[in-house]
Amino acid sequence: MNLSDYVPILIQLLLAAGLGLSILGASVVFGQRSRPNAIKDSPYECGVEAGGEAKVRFSVKFYVTAMLFILFDVEIVFLIPWVLAFRDFLAASIPILLPALFFLFLLILGLFYEIRKGALEWER
Repeated sequence: MNLSDYVPILIQLLLAAGLGLSILGASVVFGQRSRPNAIKDSPYECGVEAGGEAKVRFSVKFYVTAMLFILFDVEIVFLIPWVLAFRDFLAASIPILLPALFFLFLLILGLFYEIRKGALEWER
């Protein structure tokens, strides 16, 4: 390996650092707090003054739905290596279809259980 092989990586790092610093500099120069008539330390979000309570209570359904999404998302991530390695397993004559179908069966069974229990119904 030559030192010239690392030049594109160095250029990318310099561009990323330069972009980040220029965005920070632009926010300091053009930001809300840099104007002399701006109200200091006032909350600003999308041009609308903040209102209401600072702490909003979320329903337990929100957390259950979020956990179920994460659970199924992780289970689907386990399928990606199987799909990518399926051809290699077939070439080595390793039977992989039945374990994968069993995994999908359990995944679908869990989804039907959640539907039957009403875990995915938002308004209830």
